[in-house]
Amino acid sequence: MALPTTNSLSAPSSASTLTAPPTAALPVDTPGTTPSRPVQAASPAEPPEQNDKLARERQADSDAAWDVEPANPRNWSFRRKWTAISIVSLYTFVAPLASSMMAPGLPEIATRYSITNPSLVALTLSIYLLAFAIGPFLVGPLSEMYGRTWVLHCSNLFFLVFSMACIFAPTAGSLTGFRFLAGLGGCTPVSIGGGSVSDLFSGRDRGTAMSIYSMGPLVGPVLGPIAGGFIVQTIGIKWIFIMLTILACMGALVGIPLLEETYAPVIKERLNLLRRQDMEAGEKVFLFEVPVRPSLGQSLLENLSRPFMLLTRSLICFMLSLYLAVIYGYLYLMFTTFPDLFSGIYGWGPGISGLAYLGPGLGFMTATLIGIRLLSVLYVTLSERNGGKGKPEFRIPVMFLGSIFVPVGLFWYGWSAQARIHWIMPIIGSSIFSAGLMFVYTPIQLYLVDAFTYAASALSAASVFRAVFGFAFPLFGEQMFAALGFGGGNSLLAGIAIVTGIPFPIWLYYKGEQMRLRNR
Repeated sequence: MALPTTNSLSAPSSASTLTAPPTAALPVDTPGTTPSRPVQAASPAEPPEQNDKLARERQADSDAAWDVEPANPRNWSFRRKWTAISIVSLYTFVAPLASSMMAPGLPEIATRYSITNPSLVALTLSIYLLAFAIGPFLVGPLSEMYGRTWVLHCSNLFFLVFSMACIFAPTAGSLTGFRFLAGLGGCTPVSIGGGSVSDLFSGRDRGTAMSIYSMGPLVGPVLGPIAGGFIVQTIGIKWIFIMLTILACMGALVGIPLLEETYAPVIKERLNLLRRQDMEAGEKVFLFEVPVRPSLGQSLLENLSRPFMLLTRSLICFMLSLYLAVIYGYLYLMFTTFPDLFSGIYGWGPGISGLAYLGPGLGFMTATLIGIRLLSVLYVTLSERNGGKGKPEFRIPVMFLGSIFVPVGLFWYGWSAQARIHWIMPIIGSSIFSAGLMFVYTPIQLYLVDAFTYAASALSAASVFRAVFGFAFPLFGEQMFAALGFGGGNSLLAGIAIVTGIPFPIWLYYKGEQMRLRNR
């Protein structure tokens, strides 16, 4: 549901707590604009400084009114906010779940469609993530043009349709194509869900919400193979896609009636539309300042190019996205070794071997519980030391933990697997690595939301990199570990993580603000 009913958003009367100042009661006649209050227009002879001053005054009035407006998502009740976060998190969980749920069924896929090339078998799985590298360039800007809600709903329905199509795919090519199209729908909540968190919570309060939301893209790929292993072993690969279709359908049944619009400019436009109707009836109303939209063609060009512009013109956005993508790619590289390790070396069956993914799942859960507290306490403490003013760089200290845990977990996992010691040891290593990934992932998401006005576009830009690395890394992972072994391959990854991961958060904490200001 895009917005509350007309009753809850009706324009305030002159007795309302949001009545306009005396000069704000007149209607606005200029078509296509929505100033917050009509003021006496400056004549062409007046200096530009006078026009700028009037515009700033109107914007200040609009901002002040929006801060106390009940329809402002940041003023919603606790229950209303967390209903929205829960639905967005559900969408965000289902889509990444589909990225790995069919992994245990790849041998059955190869047999069913007579695929003999291992790379083509892997492609049926990883093609889903390639869609995550393309879709964000479209859905992120669209959410900033038309709002978050219906972009999320339509994408979920798109994912549902093509997940259902996978059930009936007659050939390997059609299965690969349907997986790609399902990925285009599934990428949306991962790309713009963080924007919804930004809409609902201020900088001081969004740490907890972002931590919970961030579990979806990380826990989904972990739980997918666990469920997929037992499904494939008992009732067959087709039921993987049936379950994904059912989950998407459940998300639609809950989300479409209950998820409200959270994007402020869209809500303001709808409020202004309702209040103009009251204005025509002679009531005194207050109109919010909303930027005048250019033509559809100009809007599409500007908004669709924004994530690409952020990646190419903002060094901070590029480096954060690249660093997160590398660590995220490591996760999928690690997953490529699980079947060989736990089925080949430890002799586990398809269902039982899926339980090995509980190690990363435990790491994500533990890091989330710790990170929620750390992110909030550190941000508030550092903001108070800075005169009560928060900065995106105050999210970074939690990354210090992640930059240490990631290489430690990789070394632990790789060499315990190489030595073939008790199976619990590589699982512990994967858990340490996953905790480190979570300590990196959540602060970077929060940093991008805090630092960039167009949060959804910044998050979309980051998700593009993640998807490309998540798609590409597994394609060479089997060859790398065959050549270097579990120990050598993971040591190479850990070495790269040490060289890049430890200095980068320190540099970002001390120099990040300068770089952000330079890129403006």
